Amino acid sequence: MTALTTAARRRARGPIALGAAAVAATLLLAGCVAGEGETAQADAPEDGATADGWSADTLTVDFATYNPLSLVIKDQGWLEETLGDDVDVEWVQSAGSNKANEALRAGAVDIGSTAGSAALLARSNGSPIRTIDIYSQPEWAALVVPAGSDITDVADLAGHSVAATKGTDPYFFLLQALDEAGVDPADVEVQNLQHADGRAALENGSVDAWSGLDPLMAASEAEAGSTLLYRNVDFNTYGFLNATQDFLDASPDLAQVVVDAYEKARAWAQENPDEVVQILAEVAGIDPAVAETVITERTTLDIDPVPGDAQRDVLEVVGPIFVESGDVASQDLVDTALDELFEPTYAENADPSTIAD
Repeated sequence: MTALTTAARRRARGPIALGAAAVAATLLLAGCVAGEGETAQADAPEDGATADGWSADTLTVDFATYNPLSLVIKDQGWLEETLGDDVDVEWVQSAGSNKANEALRAGAVDIGSTAGSAALLARSNGSPIRTIDIYSQPEWAALVVPAGSDITDVADLAGHSVAATKGTDPYFFLLQALDEAGVDPADVEVQNLQHADGRAALENGSVDAWSGLDPLMAASEAEAGSTLLYRNVDFNTYGFLNATQDFLDASPDLAQVVVDAYEKARAWAQENPDEVVQILAEVAGIDPAVAETVITERTTLDIDPVPGDAQRDVLEVVGPIFVESGDVASQDLVDTALDELFEPTYAENADPSTIAD
């Protein structure tokens, strides 16, 4: 469907609140999602609750071009229709995992999407976030060189400059790739640039390589002739949906609604890939052919949404790199963060049928 018909259909439908049974189920969840060593307060939803029993009157969620399910949920208006007039849904765009982490820590968003490595890094450095859903297994990061580059191997990066956004998957992808190639990171000049600025620096010759992020990376390939120097899907650390512990304690009902919407979006996106491509193309301002590459070739949505062993295995590889690079003070902090990061209850209890069509 086009954006116009989607919007028209949305206006034609009135806001739909969850039924009493669904509200009761989400409130019951409060007893299951307390933080470490804490017990959720049974009367929390009543404190400042809205007329329909929601625990807050505002819900702030991020959307990002690296998180296609967030784009689908925003486009379809499911949160707004499910929560009705009693909860204002606010959307904030994240330009990268580092920005999503900053917004979570500052309380600017209630729920934000990052790469797994970025979530673990934030938790290791004291941010009280929990991962409540896994939204994708992407190959969104790779090493990129400009058209005509003499650099043909990762080992060739020694003595050259590379753009990367610290605190994100592409940055840790770069460190893993250098380690695999036997290159000391100290021998590479890493320019800490936000993803879009990294692409610009690559294309204007300010850096010799870029640890890129889709869809910017795919767009650079198509529009500037940039080439992927090195790919490795195993160095990409899944897409994590995160919330602060304070938010989960105060609003387990709203957290569950968001996760329910994510699982509805997962099924919808797999049934409507062409529409997902169009949505991404419009939001990112890229050619639909580029968006198609990102969605159909580099994004896997058909995965278990419950954070668990698969993600832990990946992060156990990345964690020591935080310490070696000086991004975290000790391995003990990383280990503790990894033990505390996952909150699987919401994804385990996800029920897409509670989300209004």
